Amino acid sequence: MIPIEQNEILRMAWEGKAFALYVYTPLCGTCQAGLRMLEVAEYLLPEGILYEANITDIQNVVQQYQITSVPALLLFSGEKQLPTHIYKMESAQHLLNQIRRVVSS
Repeated sequence: MIPIEQNEILRMAWEGKAFALYVYTPLCGTCQAGLRMLEVAEYLLPEGILYEANITDIQNVVQQYQITSVPALLLFSGEKQLPTHIYKMESAQHLLNQIRRVVSS
């Protein structure tokens, strides 16, 4: 996953880029499990699709997109609309399917 800063997230969303953003906190055990699942899924995705950010570093993004908890996966479809939020990290396959559904449409 590619670490990303707040201004870059907002720029990519404004430009209508399709991408997935994983939001976490470093000490969250569930976040670490979600990260491992996404690392598996990442091998089956094109480069430049999957990004990550610590929630404490992106407070404007948290407010703008109403992120309510971590871990969170935000799926930006490439259209200038609100991203889809995924809070339940079910499995690597589920996450891969959800990312593919949004970023390849």
